[in-house]
Amino acid sequence: MTANHNASRVMIMAAIEDLNEKGGSSKAAISKQMESAYPDLPAAHATLLAHHLGKMKQSGQLAMVKNNYIRPDPDAPPKRGRGRPPKPKTPLPPGAVVSPPRPRGRPPKPRDPFAPPAPPKKKSSGGSGRPRGRPPKKAKTAPPAAATSAPAAAAAAPTGAPRGRGRPPKVKPAVAPVAG
Repeated sequence: MTANHNASRVMIMAAIEDLNEKGGSSKAAISKQMESAYPDLPAAHATLLAHHLGKMKQSGQLAMVKNNYIRPDPDAPPKRGRGRPPKPKTPLPPGAVVSPPRPRGRPPKPRDPFAPPAPPKKKSSGGSGRPRGRPPKKAKTAPPAAATSAPAAAAAAPTGAPRGRGRPPKVKPAVAPVAG
């Protein structure tokens, strides 16, 4: 830690002691106390104060109770972290060899050393003689449709082109010109 960090922490502790509030001192109250005691603070005083208060809280120099910073009670037991504490490890006797941890996953089946080597496996599909999966689509081959006068018949006649997705568009009937 540099001298500036130590000086900031000393100023924060002095401000908390000067305020001497029973429930602790808020960040705003600490800031006002420091500004009145030290008029030549830098422009980034609020940011630096927040940084140092957070660091002091993490290191255990300050405790936080209801958004107020207080000096921790020296007789209080240390605060435990989240989660279940680890099991205590028993020390190994001297000269004991530590085995490597077991690998992950299921262990392989034991092999018979006197058995003949297995023949190489061929790709089988389960005995039915068919390949696995869905068979590929066959290409549609239809004879060319003769031209008809009915538009509905033309729309229903299969064409060689694949259909698009969704509902087909409406086909408007051809209107014959009226001779007059």
